[in-house]
Amino acid sequence: MNAPLADRIRPKTLDDVVGQQHILGPNKVLRRIIESGTIPNMVFYGPSGVGKTTVASIIAKQSHMHLCKLNGTTASTADIRDVVAQVNTLQAVNGVLLYLDEIQYFNKKQQQTLLEFIENGSITLIASTTENPYFYVYNAILSRSTVFEFKPVEKEEVARAVDRAFRILSEDLGEEIRLEDGVTSYIASACGGDVRKAMNAAELCTAAVRSEDEPRITMELAEQLTQRSAMRYDRDGDAHYDILSAFQKSMRGSDPDAALHYLARLLEAGDLASACRRLMVCACEDVGLAWPQIIPIVKAAVDAAMMVGLPEARIPLADAVILTATAPKSNSGESAIDAAMRDVKAGKLGVIPRTLQNVHYDGSDVAKKGQFYRYPHDYPDHWLDQQYLPDALLGASYYHYGDNKNEQAFKAYWENIKRKHSS
Repeated sequence: MNAPLADRIRPKTLDDVVGQQHILGPNKVLRRIIESGTIPNMVFYGPSGVGKTTVASIIAKQSHMHLCKLNGTTASTADIRDVVAQVNTLQAVNGVLLYLDEIQYFNKKQQQTLLEFIENGSITLIASTTENPYFYVYNAILSRSTVFEFKPVEKEEVARAVDRAFRILSEDLGEEIRLEDGVTSYIASACGGDVRKAMNAAELCTAAVRSEDEPRITMELAEQLTQRSAMRYDRDGDAHYDILSAFQKSMRGSDPDAALHYLARLLEAGDLASACRRLMVCACEDVGLAWPQIIPIVKAAVDAAMMVGLPEARIPLADAVILTATAPKSNSGESAIDAAMRDVKAGKLGVIPRTLQNVHYDGSDVAKKGQFYRYPHDYPDHWLDQQYLPDALLGASYYHYGDNKNEQAFKAYWENIKRKHSS
């Protein structure tokens, strides 16, 4: 049985690797390290299918080290010890290079066992992870390793690999596979920078036309077999939070097109709840007092979306996202509550003024009897100058009017009233 295309097409040298030129290009740091022959412990961080395993294999080959592979989802402490047992054997005369995929799934005890063998030099570690290593990898391992970030491969680079894949598949089939215009470009684009997914798509397309007298891959077929391959999404992973962050920041930045793009990615992944939650947060946090009427409007759109579900939910959510992105912005409310909470957390509390306390009688310890609270609605303009903050916080100012039309109107209103009553 033939090996998967992704394995057969796997680059054998650094020059054959597609993408990652920021670390593997001429005179770039990782390339210089590999060419030096002295391989340190490393952590490769980045999405799947972008060359982490391939580069580790090339490193092992060029350094003449014995390559052992483990996966963090299935490997145990015993597996680590089995790898170490190969040190100083005939097959590992130049040392052992352990490639540990998905290290984030190792618990602390397993990572500590790994650390023991890293420290005494028994093995050289290359660990890979699709998650941020600074959150998931034991600090002691990170401090003894160099972290390299692998990025999604550019479309043009993926297209090179797709063309090569179809050449190999044509050789396997014994006749040329004809491609409709745009197929290579579509697969390269739809894979979302994941070369392995692009290889799988090419292989699936070929399998679908293998029995034809004149095998031909159409755009329709390519779209059917790669339609969801661009989605990099794990609700517990970095991609989830990256998309949500970009979604809100695009609305905050008043870019409706970008906001709709990220909304589409959330909905395509079926994450309706996260889209609704972040939209509500943005309406309150980023539009806020500049146009407070937006809050019930967005809430109504969110309720409608949750009621009808996908795919129809996209319609009220799109309306609400465009409205939020194009609305005037103010974060004065958020800034005000954050400032107040900083004081509270710092212990700046003070005694609530007696005029504001829920007191119905005076104890014997109170020299001046009576609460002396004055009801603002009994006074002109429903306002009077009265102390509300504790003595310890007199003069504290948390809320500052935003520079939008709505808040400036309120500011002018209250400045006029206070000026009138101070004269």
